[in-house]
Amino acid sequence: MNVGNTGTGTTGPSTIRTEHISLAVDDGPPMGAYLARPEGPGPHPGVVVGMELFGVDAPVRAVCDHLAALGHVALAPDFHHRTAPGCELPRDAAGRERGFALLERMTRTTVISDVRTAVDHLRATGSPHVGMVGLSLGGHIAYLAATALDLSAVAVFYGGWLPTTDISLSRPEPTLSLTPSLSGRVLFLVGEHDHVVPPAHRRAVAEALRGAGVSHEMVVYPGVGHGFLQTDPAAAADAWRRVCTAMSLQQH
Repeated sequence: MNVGNTGTGTTGPSTIRTEHISLAVDDGPPMGAYLARPEGPGPHPGVVVGMELFGVDAPVRAVCDHLAALGHVALAPDFHHRTAPGCELPRDAAGRERGFALLERMTRTTVISDVRTAVDHLRATGSPHVGMVGLSLGGHIAYLAATALDLSAVAVFYGGWLPTTDISLSRPEPTLSLTPSLSGRVLFLVGEHDHVVPPAHRRAVAEALRGAGVSHEMVVYPGVGHGFLQTDPAAAADAWRRVCTAMSLQQH
C-alpha cells in the first residue's frame, strides 16, 4: 500500500484522518482509493463507498468523511483505474458523456475484483465487519458486489439499470436476476422523481427482493429526484439516519 496525501479534520462526532492510497489488484494496474477513518482506537466497521460516474471526486470523498465521522472506516476505490486512473470528471453534460464511455469499459469481473480488493484491505487493517454504500453507478456496483461477496449490509443510493441490460455491468442478464445470491441486508434509497430509477424499476427491485426473501428496506422520498444526497437536505438527513442503522447492524 502506498500512502499519498494525508490530513485530519472534524466533520462530525469523531475527528477523522484521510489519505489517498494505492492498492494492488490481481488483474490490472494499481487501484487508487480515498480512505477516511476515525482517529480514535478501533476496531471500526468498514464501509466500501461506490463512486458515481464522475470518479472519486469531492462529493464522494465527502461521503467517506461523513461515514468516518460517524465511526466507520470508509474506502472509496477508483473504479476507473484501468482506463482513466485518478480522473475526476466535471458534473455536467460533457462529464456525464465521458463517464458513460468509461462505464462501458467496465466488466462485472473487474468491478467485483476491485470491490473484493477494497473489502480485503479493510478487513486486513482491522475492520471486523464490512458493508458497502453505493451512489448511483456505485449503487449498482454495491448491489452486484453483494451477490458475489460477503458484505454484511449494502446501502444503495438511487442505483440505476438493475432490471435492464442497458449498461455493461448488467449484461448478459440483468443484475437484478442475481438477487437470490445477495448477502446481508439491503437498504434501497431513491427519490420519487428519479429519472434513472423510474417507478417500474423500483417495483421490479422490490418484488425481486421480496421474492428472494432478502432482508431489505426500500425508501422512496417524495418530491425529490436523482442525486438527492447532494440536493435535498431533509431527504439526505433521513437517508443518513437509515444508513447508520443499516451499517450498525454489521456489528451484531
